[in-house]
Amino acid sequence: MTDTLFHIMADGRRIAYRSTPDSAGGDAPALVFLPGYMSDMAGGKATALFDWAKAQGRACLLLDYSGCGESDGDFADGTLSRWREEVLDLIAATLPEKKIALIGSSMGGWLMLLVGRSLGDRLAALVGIAAAPDFTTWGKSQDEQTRLAAGEIIYEDNPYGPEPTPTHPGFWQDGQARLQLEREIPLDCPVRLIHGQCDADVPWEIALRTAERLRSRDVQIIFVKDGEHRFSRDSDINLILRTVAALPGTQTP
Repeated sequence: MTDTLFHIMADGRRIAYRSTPDSAGGDAPALVFLPGYMSDMAGGKATALFDWAKAQGRACLLLDYSGCGESDGDFADGTLSRWREEVLDLIAATLPEKKIALIGSSMGGWLMLLVGRSLGDRLAALVGIAAAPDFTTWGKSQDEQTRLAAGEIIYEDNPYGPEPTPTHPGFWQDGQARLQLEREIPLDCPVRLIHGQCDADVPWEIALRTAERLRSRDVQIIFVKDGEHRFSRDSDINLILRTVAALPGTQTP
């Protein structure tokens, strides 16, 4: 991994990122990894993608959303809209002329749909890993949604760490305004959705709903029967890398 760099946004936000340049030449798009909720760029999937891209001479960008990892800020202030702005600002600053392939994990799979809309014809491809669009709706009970709408923070058991997972009212409200599965998703690039059928956090049926809503005619779903939500086994990561390498138009010369 390269050293952590910091991008300062116009409003002073200090966003941590790592990048590796395109040294292979050609038209292969840059890879941008979008972590999940309360995750960061030090995770196994992000690290593996970065190392693979560097070995292939491919441009790759990792980042920590504000309030996460090495970036400044308070996690309680985080929203999809805020984090989308950070991703787009970093892409503009570090990859100004490149086509972009977005790889989104869990919540990052929701965020990649929002970022993809803003990239327009620069968007080359999407790869969702246990993508979780609209989890503020299907992932919350009616009672939880009522409490969030009233301004209450919801805490849930966290199977991946000792501290409970919070959902802040601001995040929930913004998510409800950014729902993707209620109408057509106007993206036409190649899309690959990888999902474990033993995922206890994001039902694998969400991949089917996402594929149905995407306007693109080049959408493939890859189910892994014994795959879980973290999708971080060696076999899982190898599948992710093979999928990225095989995307149309992404091959290095």
